[in-house]
Amino acid sequence: MRNVVLDTNCLLVSIARSSKFHSVWTSFLNEEFCLCVSNEILTEYEEIIARKTSPVFADMIIQVLLNSENIAFFNPSYRFGLITADPDDNKFVDCAIIANADYIVSQDTHFDILKTISFPQVNVIRIEEFVTFFTQ
Repeated sequence: MRNVVLDTNCLLVSIARSSKFHSVWTSFLNEEFCLCVSNEILTEYEEIIARKTSPVFADMIIQVLLNSENIAFFNPSYRFGLITADPDDNKFVDCAIIANADYIVSQDTHFDILKTISFPQVNVIRIEEFVTFFTQ
């Protein structure tokens, strides 16, 4: 099973049934990949989903995540600081490194800097690629 870190916006756009990226959410629900998260990531998920939808809906999504068999929790104790353009994105990078994740799925161009860093190697793919190659 692939270990994946989903950037918040990728999770957000995958939840809606009408989204062309909904297969990411259904693949998670079908346990086709392991979602790697940290407390910081879960907090951001809840905050952004609540802001874009409602606090009740955000809580429901977080409960689904917390009760899933294919979620893995990590608490990075070291901060690599690889993304300087938007340091807040480093929570995803740090989690991916400690989780030995296969991919970070993100649309954020700040993650492009990771392509120039050979160690630690962090693979970033866009959500379109993830849908094409790894979901139903």
